[in-house]
Amino acid sequence: MSEEIVSAEGPVLLFGGALTPAAQAARDALIPWAELKDAPLVAADGGARLVLGGGLVPDAVIGDFDSLSDADRAQLDPARLHHIREQETTDFDKALRSIRAPVVVGIGFHGARIDHHLAAMSVLARHPDRPCILVGEEDVTCLCPPRITLDMTPGDWLSLYPLAPVTGRSSGLDWPIDGLDFAPDARIGTSNRVGADQVRLTMDAPAMLLILPRRALRPLLAALSRSDARWPSRAG
Repeated sequence: MSEEIVSAEGPVLLFGGALTPAAQAARDALIPWAELKDAPLVAADGGARLVLGGGLVPDAVIGDFDSLSDADRAQLDPARLHHIREQETTDFDKALRSIRAPVVVGIGFHGARIDHHLAAMSVLARHPDRPCILVGEEDVTCLCPPRITLDMTPGDWLSLYPLAPVTGRSSGLDWPIDGLDFAPDARIGTSNRVGADQVRLTMDAPAMLLILPRRALRPLLAALSRSDARWPSRAG
């Protein structure tokens, strides 16, 4: 069982170590949001640099500390440092499983390397009970919950990408998904299009990534924050 290091009644901001201009811009844009102004700031290991670089102090730094620099460590109260020594999982995994919140917003997990990106998607699937939105330069991604209702703009794109066999239902999309069998080596659901002010999605398993334009972050955050439809944790 995971130790809960951070527990919050509202959203939590989680920072990764991808120090890209997009990550820094996302940090600066999201910190002032009313929905996030009181959100705890958590860094996954070297993600502390992204927080400190914005003139902020993380409430917690979680990881194996192989990418936390001595200079950054010196700026932090040791009580905020939570060292998880195992090397079998990524720092994103260590941090996400240690946070209990309605939704986590992850910044700095979209780097230049595709293997890092794929590893982050795997973590979303491994911890379906920990709703998390990853913010990229052009898009936002989460594991689709059992049910979700989104306020959207007609004409926007909406992509669904299966990580394992999964089926679902939809309303408000130009191309409904009802009755379709999705799998990563068969049918996928990328580049669908929003056809109504509201989109409703239902999934039968925690295996579908929901990918939306970056401008849809606010309605996605609102939908996940208010939803009581959650996947259970995976056994083991």
